[in-house]
Amino acid sequence: MELRLKVVSKDINQLMWNSGKTLSTAESCSAGRIASALTIAAGSSHYFKGGLVCYADETKVKFLGVDNAIIEEKSAVCEEVARQMVIGANKMFETDYAIAFTGFAGPGGGTEDNPVGTIWIAVGNADKIITQKVFNDMGRDENTMLATEVALNMLRDFLKSELENVVKE
Repeated sequence: MELRLKVVSKDINQLMWNSGKTLSTAESCSAGRIASALTIAAGSSHYFKGGLVCYADETKVKFLGVDNAIIEEKSAVCEEVARQMVIGANKMFETDYAIAFTGFAGPGGGTEDNPVGTIWIAVGNADKIITQKVFNDMGRDENTMLATEVALNMLRDFLKSELENVVKE
């Protein structure tokens, strides 16, 4: 794993440990890459409750509660689906925070409106969800690696803003 991901993972680990809060993931095209990066840090089992790799749209609907009508209208690669994946992961794993990732990593699957390399990331809790669209078509591995780095940085920054003054009870 790249050093930059290890550093960010360690930062997230420290924030989670200090807060006593919990975290989960819902990943589509990243196939568990985010969960893997988050659990590289020792002690992550104290706050990381689990993750769901949900490649199939039916899995997003059945286990995360994503609205199938949105998938049919916009595809699974859209901001709304990423947001619903965060809500579903928090509910499924009973966590305080979740991170979700849905996209077309390539080499196929894209559309004219949503080309290969389009990835939506969402991070949040019950009160607030932030999103970011990443576009990078440099091949499947590079697309998911770049988006994973963006996602972990988003999560770290979100947690910093949310948890700065939270002390473990």
